[in-house]
Amino acid sequence: MLPITLWKWNSTSSHHRDTAMGLGLGAPPPSSPSTADPAASVASRRTIPSLLFFCCPRRHRRGDLSPSIFTCLAFVSTVLVMLFFLQRAVDDVVARTRTVAGHNLEPTPWHPFPHSKVRPDASTVLRCSYLSCPRLRITLPSHDSFDGDGDGDAGDSSKQQSCPVFFSWIHRDLEPWRRSGISPAMVAEAGKHAAMRVVILDGRRLYVDLYYACVQSRAMFTIWGLLQLLRRYPGMVPDVDLMFDCMDRPAISRSDYQDGTPPPPLFRYCTSKDHFDIPFPDWSFWGWPEVNIGPWDEEFGSIKLGSQAVNWKRKDKTAYWKGNPDVQSPIRMQLLNCNDTKKWGAQIMRQDWVEESTSGFQNSNLSNQCNHRYKIYAEGFAWSVSLKYIIACGSLALIIRPQYEDFFSRGLVPKQNYWPIDPTNLCQSIKSVVNWGNNHQSQAESVGKRGQAFMEDLNMDRVYDYMYHLIVGYSKLQDFKPVPPSSAQEVCVESILCVADNQHSQFLERSYASPSSFSPCTLPPPRNDVGKS
Repeated sequence: MLPITLWKWNSTSSHHRDTAMGLGLGAPPPSSPSTADPAASVASRRTIPSLLFFCCPRRHRRGDLSPSIFTCLAFVSTVLVMLFFLQRAVDDVVARTRTVAGHNLEPTPWHPFPHSKVRPDASTVLRCSYLSCPRLRITLPSHDSFDGDGDGDAGDSSKQQSCPVFFSWIHRDLEPWRRSGISPAMVAEAGKHAAMRVVILDGRRLYVDLYYACVQSRAMFTIWGLLQLLRRYPGMVPDVDLMFDCMDRPAISRSDYQDGTPPPPLFRYCTSKDHFDIPFPDWSFWGWPEVNIGPWDEEFGSIKLGSQAVNWKRKDKTAYWKGNPDVQSPIRMQLLNCNDTKKWGAQIMRQDWVEESTSGFQNSNLSNQCNHRYKIYAEGFAWSVSLKYIIACGSLALIIRPQYEDFFSRGLVPKQNYWPIDPTNLCQSIKSVVNWGNNHQSQAESVGKRGQAFMEDLNMDRVYDYMYHLIVGYSKLQDFKPVPPSSAQEVCVESILCVADNQHSQFLERSYASPSSFSPCTLPPPRNDVGKS
């Protein structure tokens, strides 16, 4: 009866309470009779007599005002006071609980964006944040022979593979801390630029301390990806404590640490030659529901099939780009000037995602955008997730000289997997390559096919392997034992699916990882040529 009474009483002032909470004032006192909801008032009038009926002896119910009636009144008053303070405690917990869906979080101050501040349902927050992750887990099978040193020398050697050469960049990315190690103070310093802190323990439990909201569902799908890594290699991921920013541009400038001071270690989706930020696979590998892009393995299979619908000789002889230029991207705005198939050999199209979402994404299917011999890649606000989808088409990818790099793009070789485009004379550069390709079709087609083969090799097995080796290498540099901060919450598959809406849940469930029957690929040694400009 207590929970029922609590929630009926709570409904009397939900609007006023929500308003007060939005101002940070805490829960207000109960509404006066003149403003209370009539149904709730009836419930309250029924509750008190019920309590009196329950607690008073029968002989005192017909007007015999013995001392016991005062005991009953005291009991009822005590219960109501307890309900009042219990409700305030619940409101306080809900108002302070931050979720991967962005509840009770402000946008990152270094990259503000519109963010919904709808107050979450109390029962949902409590259930998803505190009651979803099982205390006792069914242990998934792990590699008993794996020694945990990250060298990938255990398991079924007949199935084990060497990692792609670009995995060598992991050594370069972690080099700044090779001598100093990574201390708690360095992690705390990185927290000034982070949207969240991630702690992994025992290779099976993941804790998240959320600082700021991320654009759309980036945080949710990034954390989901880490949980799938734990499922992929159960019990094998070492204890780790890291800071992660989910926005686009890198933040840890090399120019700020020229005196030899170790920089703060910060993970994000991209980096540059001028930054120390550590690149990590982006959220879209597990799906991007806001633009109807599915998990990477699904999308690549669909794109490759679509690329085979028209053979090379019958493909459109022009270069194609479709995207959003209104993202503070000078190069994309410049690209709009090249939209002339006769003069520049290029078709440049705006992508209106708002309009596309209302029409059911009928005109943005990636598998239908592989009918041109050439596809253009142009960076957005920073790097763009579109790179992998463009190269996957098998068309000759024309990559306008990028300023930023993600974890795999550093493995692409100019004129082997793509063709570089000079941004200083953009339209003429595009036209020159289009003319060359149309006069050397077999060579142009071969470059496009090699790019597609590169992306095919980058399946989710390799994505998880990259995540694994990067985290293992990072963990070896920590000079402390990771411990979740008191403000962190454990996050699990169940809690993510609990807080996700129906659309997000459908995308998440399509990217479940299964335990691997063999160890990660073998990490290549450091290369002298990696990292040199």
